[in-house]
Amino acid sequence: MSAAASGRDRGSALMLMPAGLLIVLVLASIAVDMSLVHLRKRQAFDLAAAAANDAATAGVDQGELRATHAYLLDPERTRAVVGDVVAASDLAPHLVGPPVVTVSGADVRVELALEADYIFADVVPGAPDGAVVRATATARAVP
Repeated sequence: MSAAASGRDRGSALMLMPAGLLIVLVLASIAVDMSLVHLRKRQAFDLAAAAANDAATAGVDQGELRATHAYLLDPERTRAVVGDVVAASDLAPHLVGPPVVTVSGADVRVELALEADYIFADVVPGAPDGAVVRATATARAVP
């Protein structure tokens, strides 16, 4: 275990360098893909909240408001406002299906599902191309 033994082990650390670099690159690609999924989830929540807020204000039944001063939502008008807001968004092409709008009294609830595409997982055979993220927001029309 003198100089001869340490001479044989001299290049063993050099062989681990490519494996370590590959592991770091794989972990970095996973981090990028998951951050894109998180970003899409935040965007989906922001879109659902914007659609719910707009629907709670623009979907108020004008006849009921004038007659009884009550803030009640017109379900058809509320759904139309949500549809317009979602269609005008940059995220409209990524929608998995139409938004689900639930109206009860002065409350409106909007549920969205968006496709979040992966960048680096496409190179792995058998890996999914993306994930579906869901977001829900609720708004209430109050005087």
